[in-house]
Amino acid sequence: MAGSEEGPLKVPCPIGHAVLAGLAVAPIFLPVPVNFNIVATAAATVYVGSRRSVKDSPPQDSMTKRDAAKFPLIGSVVLFSLFLAFKYLPKDWVNAVLAGKLEVFPVISKTGCWGAEPAYFVLLGLLALTATADPLVAPFLPRKLSETQFHFTVMKIPVLLKEGLEFSFSPLEIVLSAAAALFSAWYLKQRHWFASNVLGLAFSLQGIEHLSLGSVAVGVILLAGLFFYDIFWVFFTPVMVSVAKNFDAPIKLLFPRFLQDAEGKEQFSMLGLGDIVIPGIFVAIVLRYDIAHGRQTRFFRSSFLGYVVGLTATIMVMNAFKAAQPALLYIVPSVFLFTLAAAALKGKGSGRMYLLLTLLQWAARYLPLPGTLFD
Repeated sequence: MAGSEEGPLKVPCPIGHAVLAGLAVAPIFLPVPVNFNIVATAAATVYVGSRRSVKDSPPQDSMTKRDAAKFPLIGSVVLFSLFLAFKYLPKDWVNAVLAGKLEVFPVISKTGCWGAEPAYFVLLGLLALTATADPLVAPFLPRKLSETQFHFTVMKIPVLLKEGLEFSFSPLEIVLSAAAALFSAWYLKQRHWFASNVLGLAFSLQGIEHLSLGSVAVGVILLAGLFFYDIFWVFFTPVMVSVAKNFDAPIKLLFPRFLQDAEGKEQFSMLGLGDIVIPGIFVAIVLRYDIAHGRQTRFFRSSFLGYVVGLTATIMVMNAFKAAQPALLYIVPSVFLFTLAAAALKGKGSGRMYLLLTLLQWAARYLPLPGTLFD
């Protein structure tokens, strides 16, 4: 990460990162209450990711309203395809194929046969861990390690690679990548819940930091669509829960319950990364909206509180009914209501009107309501 000449590099959101690290490590040594751990870890991830998303310049690529509207449909096709694959094909082979069959080292699968581990996630984990650690480490090292750039170009390949590729990386990124590769390899070897969570947290932070919605209105469309997506696939089908349990990859956070089943295996509660990243990118754009309009964090605090309240409600209902719950069923309305309430009570002028009318704008475009006031 290149720094400016105007001042020293600073660690982004240092207290938030420290809290998140503590929450990740604590269950190894202490019996942390699982419900508190879920809410605190998810909330800290959303907060830190939102803070990291604040950049000097806006992102080059952002999700459009059309992309947001199509996202639940595309997600449904992918989810159902995974469900069918796990239902009719051997689980070990599906996991290997989905994650890539490149062998990092030979292993013996659960079936007793030599197989290929999902090396694809070594690459993803390497990239996510490196990008997450870079701004945390760079301020403590000489600038040259992060400012010096090595450039690498992949030449055009007919049919396969028509435009070629260009890469650039710093000496610090090389060192961090080596450490991240070792950690990812350890995850593949041991499948320890802590390693899976570290990778999942890195994916979540990078998603919230770099996925840009373009505007609050796009975020409303995305969350509204995924609200119904989550309800359908969790309440009306076994698809979502089945895929989450069978997909052997860091797509969820695991929280030890400090209980064992009849076979002596440790029991875990889980939270999908989508229940962190999807609301998180909305909370992040509200923060950037606040900062861009000189309002400090007025609406962000309300939006973030809405996420915490929604996730807490999810846990309470899940414990009451002893069944999996679509987290977005509770998180999305809570985030919307808290954000719009803040706009109504605290907003002034255009800020109040903008956030209050965002939902109406979405309704005018995507529901059969008369008028084109918000076109």
